Amino acid sequence: PEFRFNGFANAWEQRKLGELAEIVGGGTPSTSVESYWDGDIDWYAPAEIGEQIYLKSSQRKITEEGLNKSSAKVLPVGTVLFTSRAGIGKTAILLKEGCTNQGFQSIVPNKNKLDSYFIFTRSEELKRYGETVGAGSTFVEVSGKQMANMELMMPTTMDEQQKIGEYFSNLDNLITLHQRKIDKIKNMKKAMLDQMFI
Repeated sequence: PEFRFNGFANAWEQRKLGELAEIVGGGTPSTSVESYWDGDIDWYAPAEIGEQIYLKSSQRKITEEGLNKSSAKVLPVGTVLFTSRAGIGKTAILLKEGCTNQGFQSIVPNKNKLDSYFIFTRSEELKRYGETVGAGSTFVEVSGKQMANMELMMPTTMDEQQKIGEYFSNLDNLITLHQRKIDKIKNMKKAMLDQMFI
């Protein structure tokens, strides 16, 4: 990289994503079995992944039975959800354990090998890669195996990953803060326009 934080001078190395994280697909319990649904396990669909960075609660939830009767798997806190079809490359970080449908290949970072926010920061790279390698007859889809084979230039230490992740996390928080202010002012403008000209 052209820019480095103080104290880090080691050359970065090329690593495969699969060496640093587990790539986990999702699943859907049968929708015709009522006892599989409306439980307390978060179950995400790609449509729920928007501009937000963190996820705390899904629109639909499944039961323990539904989890056991499908290929969905419980993903730990810090997992980076990655949509793998029909809009490849939308990402978000889990703040609470949850699972997904099969429209994801989620990145579960290995402790001491990959920082969640560091890999989240590289969402654009992940998306470009997914769109390039994804292939399917009806729609483009990227497999877990393809994601695991993605090569990334990486710092050799977790410290540097965390420092980079922290830096971009602070920037993202600043963007969110200003976005809220902008939205508030837009609403104020709309209210004034409505009161003045209608």
